[in-house]
Order: sequence, then C-alpha cells, then structure tokens
Amino acid sequence: MKKSALWLMAVIMIGALGLMFYIYHQNSPVSPEMNKYADDWPAANRDYANTRATTSSSIDSSSISNLKPAWSLPINGVGQWGAAASNPLILGSTVYFQDLKSNVYAVDLKTGSLLWKKEYNLDTYGPNGPAVGRQKIFVVKGHYQIAALDLDGNELWSTTLSEKNVGIDIQPLEYDQMVYVSTVPGTENADFYSGGGIGVIYALDQKTGSIKWSFDTVDSKDIWGNPAINSGGGSWFPPAVDTENHDLFWGVGNPGPWPGTKDHPNGSSRPGPNLYTDSLLKLNHRDGTLQWFSQVIAHDLFDYDFHLSPVLASITHLGERKDAVIGAGKMGRVYAFDRVTGKILWETAVGQHQNDTLKSLPEGVTRVIPGPLGGVETPIAYQEGIIYVPVVNLAADYTPTGINPDTFDIGSGTGELVALDANNNGKVIWQQKFGSIDVGGATVVNDLVFTSTFDGTIYAFNRLTGEKLWEYKAPGGINGWPAVAQDTIIFPVGLGQQPLLIAFNLK
Repeated sequence: MKKSALWLMAVIMIGALGLMFYIYHQNSPVSPEMNKYADDWPAANRDYANTRATTSSSIDSSSISNLKPAWSLPINGVGQWGAAASNPLILGSTVYFQDLKSNVYAVDLKTGSLLWKKEYNLDTYGPNGPAVGRQKIFVVKGHYQIAALDLDGNELWSTTLSEKNVGIDIQPLEYDQMVYVSTVPGTENADFYSGGGIGVIYALDQKTGSIKWSFDTVDSKDIWGNPAINSGGGSWFPPAVDTENHDLFWGVGNPGPWPGTKDHPNGSSRPGPNLYTDSLLKLNHRDGTLQWFSQVIAHDLFDYDFHLSPVLASITHLGERKDAVIGAGKMGRVYAFDRVTGKILWETAVGQHQNDTLKSLPEGVTRVIPGPLGGVETPIAYQEGIIYVPVVNLAADYTPTGINPDTFDIGSGTGELVALDANNNGKVIWQQKFGSIDVGGATVVNDLVFTSTFDGTIYAFNRLTGEKLWEYKAPGGINGWPAVAQDTIIFPVGLGQQPLLIAFNLK
C-alpha cells in the first residue's frame, strides 16, 4: 500500500476518533465545560461535589506573601444586600459574574477588561450567579425567570417559574442537559414566608428552557392546613451531584410563619414536622423522584434553613468507609449523612448556642443564638477529610408570636472559621474568631483556606493548623465568595460606596 493511502487512512481514523470523542462529551451527563475547565472554577462550588477546593492553582503557603491586587472592575447593580452575593466562575481566560440587579458580566481573567455585559437591571434578592454548560450561560433574571445566554451575552430563552410572593434566589447548575434551580417563598425582606408560598425545585431543558420536572419541597397541598398563613421550603443554593449514580442532593429552607402569629403562637398554624423543610433531599436527577429525606429540625420555630449546598465526600465512620453527604445551615450545626440511606452519621455544633433547641417558646422574651441571620450562612468547603465552616454569631429576641428585629443588628455579630475532622465525628481541629460576621464562605486552595468577613477583611489560613498567613482589607464589605484559577483568586466586594470585583494574583 502506498504511503499516501496509509496517510489518508490515518487521517480518517484520527478524524473518526475525534468525532466520537466530541459526540461522547456532548452527550455525556457531565457538561463539556466541567471537563475542559476542570482545573479552573467552572461551577458555583467548583465541582459537582461542591468541595470548593482546588489543587490546580499556584497559590499556596510558600507563595501567599506575593499575592497582591491585580485588577478591579466596578459592579454597578445594587440590590437589597449590596451588589454581589454570589460566586464568579472562571473558564479558561474568561470570568463570568452576575450582580444583584441580574446583570451578567464577562471579564478577561488577566486584565480585568470587560468583554461584554448583559444588562437586565431587574431586582433579585440573592444569592444568584451564572452557570455555564453546553455553550450557554444560565442566570436568574429578576425574581421570577431563568434565562439562557450564548457566550456573547445574547439571550437564547427565558422561562418564568413563579410570580408574586415566590421568587428565585439560587445560582443554577447544569447537568445531563438539564438546568437545576429552585424557588423560595418571598422576594424581599418584607414578604419572605408571609403566607401561601412554597418552594419548588425545577429541572429545565438546557436547550429550550421548558420544565422537565418539578418537586414540591412542601409535602402538603394545603400547606399543613392553613395556606393563608403558612409557607415554606425551597432551596437557596445549588445541589450536589453524584455523577456515578446520577443523584441530586438538596438542602431545603425553613417553614413559616416563625415563630408564630398572634392567633397561632409557636407555629400552631402548621402542626407536625412540616416536611420537607430543614431537610436534606436525595432526588433522582432524571425525573425528580424522592429517594430519601432526612429532616434535621422538625417544626422549626427559628428560621433555621438547612439551605447550603451539600458536599459529597468519602469518610471513615466507626472504622468503616462511607460515601457521605455533608450539610450545614442557619441552626449552626454541621451534619454528615450516609449517602445511601440518609442516616445521620454525626452532628457537630459550631459557633455560639443558646435556647436554640427549644420545642416551644415560653411567654415573654427569649434570647436565642443563633438568630435568623446567624449560624452557617455561606458555603462550606472540604478537602482530604477536613470540613471548613464559616460561622455567624448573631442573636435575636423571640416571643411565641414574633421577633424583635432590633436585636439582630448585623454590625453587632461576630464570626468564626472552624475546621472539623470528617473522619472523627466532626471533631473540631481548629477555629479562628473574627470581630465581624463570616459570610464569605470557605475556599480551599492547596494548603490554604480563604474566607472573608462582612467588614471587608479577607483572610488566608494554613488549612491544617489554622495559622493566619495573609490578610487584606478590601474597600467594602463582603458577602460573596471567591473563584480561583491558575495564579488568581477573585473576590466580589459587594458593599460600600463602589462595589468591585477584585482579582489578586502572584506578583
């Protein structure tokens, strides 16, 4: 056979293999972007397991002293909680971000120059933020819609999921050709859990935005007997995805009213456990069928959402290796569950606690810690058997029928970052305490763990010992969390006179 024929055959075979590779990755449940940009930050919590941990960056304890501001970009869309309450994404040379007026930014990673901006200027409560998959960007559009953009920022479709007193406050996630989102009862501070609303989890077709399935996070069609007063459920943060078994794990919010009303003290308008509030849910990703649920608080009186993105990990429990799912929420506790059965393996309290396990409130005023803006508010991280937990210590004064809003001033709260041993029943390894609440999440970068506080201080600690290795004072407060790729970490600074997206890299 002539060399030219052999060369032609080789080219055809290589082309066929390339086509097969392309088709496989396009049809794989895992989006092509999650594979291609696995060393970057392609999803809200970096990966489907929600670990918020990377070993692909050059930032570590030996280089952290060289970490300096590289560029900043003004964030103009300001909502009720500032301009930024979400996570940027980094895919290759592009950063994607969304502000609290629903505007979407594409930014050059190296220079910080704005590549394009999709302006919606629609109020959203947050958290929000983009998801990228199948050559599309998926975002929350205002209170009631999910939209898909192409990679140039042009809208491809928009789907309305709710209206009036039910809104969307979540950073989406794409998996297996579906976009996963949820609604929650309410759209602003004045109407959250005000009555009649339930949170619903949705899977949307990533190509068209049509609803593939939905799951009601309230198990009662009449909202536990009083739909005029009661409300509850919904998810505020994206799920974990077990990509081997194709299961979704969701944390669910609280029931309302809390703690009660004048006519219905101590939640008596909603008797029973109020499923599936304050629970971890395992759903089949294809059709949303419930595999199991585990409720951590029945008949919640204190607004203790179990709302954070669960983390998937393999841990040792009582000498046996377990596939676990780890969750936390505003009750200020971290739980490890058996991923197969839903059984709670261990539970650890973090931060300050007072009167928070009461089953009913007595007459008069009772101080409770954590209050409704306390506990674990923002994402946890996981690396090699250690869980990193940002904590808010903030009290509130309750009566059986209401709450005194003057008693939970954010400025009076304190914060902590706590490291727990997942292989030793959640035992505390170390903790750091702050004079401001920790609502900056936890993010692991090699042998470091980063967090940030509401007063705008960014910290990096040795993740094994808790020793502080780096600190930076931002020009505004922080209630968002960072993304990391290569030698760069990007923080949204959403509060202050000029909110910014700030990138730090190794000089």
